[in-house]
Amino acid sequence: MKQHIYKLLSDALPTVDFDRDFLFGELDSLGIATIMMLLERDFKIRLKVEDATPRNLRNIDSIVKMVETKLAEK
Repeated sequence: MKQHIYKLLSDALPTVDFDRDFLFGELDSLGIATIMMLLERDFKIRLKVEDATPRNLRNIDSIVKMVETKLAEK
């Protein structure tokens, strides 16, 4: 799943370094919205505005964890 999310996001946002330890600091509001929209569409999950936090978008591992949590809630 991690590789799939990494490819999905890096293809959509090629200027963002998804290998960074603190990814959230590199994202603007459009980048955050893009990530949330892509994850919702690809994994058929529902993400809320409250999910777009520095903790959930800290790095690729935290994004994977957020997706796994949302999938488990379905």
